[in-house]
Amino acid sequence: MSIAINKEKCVGCKKCFSVCPGSLIQEDENGKAYVKYPKDCWGCCSCVKECKVKAISLYLGADIGGRGSQMTVETKKDNVNHKQIMHWEITESDKTVHAIDINPKSSNQY
Repeated sequence: MSIAINKEKCVGCKKCFSVCPGSLIQEDENGKAYVKYPKDCWGCCSCVKECKVKAISLYLGADIGGRGSQMTVETKKDNVNHKQIMHWEITESDKTVHAIDINPKSSNQY
């Protein structure tokens, strides 16, 4: 499992650098983020959640059933209840997009 960084979307804010527990995200000569050792990525999604411009996505490879899909997340307000939600988007390799909205307060309840 690894992340993918879209350098065209990256704004060079460097927030992802500070949240990566493996210190795997580095800065290129243009100030854009890249993953130095993609195979060492833990797949924790800290950088995916931190990236406000959705330049970082979690790569869902075939080994976990993702067939090359990429997943991004953003925190936003629910249009109906105006409460905070986590909006996950999964883009399949054929560009089909699936969206999942999660209430973060109830996401860890068993």
